[in-house]
Amino acid sequence: MAIQEEKTASGGRYYTVVDGHEAEMTYSRSSERLIIIDHTGVPDALRGKGVGQVLAEHAVEEARKGGWKIIPLCPFFKALSVRNYNDWQDVIK
Repeated sequence: MAIQEEKTASGGRYYTVVDGHEAEMTYSRSSERLIIIDHTGVPDALRGKGVGQVLAEHAVEEARKGGWKIIPLCPFFKALSVRNYNDWQDVIK
């Protein structure tokens, strides 16, 4: 599953298209070293296929590569960050 990124002046989004349906995870940049993940949108047609999990894992990997931390405001991402705390604690603020 190929994850793409769109950046804006204040943040951006990670997204992928699967079977013609687009799923996304949006973020805002709080500072150079801090992003806030504020929304995950997965269409009903893709639910239960692990698309949201893949987007979240991509965000964590990007944070590690970029040397920044993530504030998980999105309920979906927040739940994953609790479930994966031992693996993600280095990037979750």
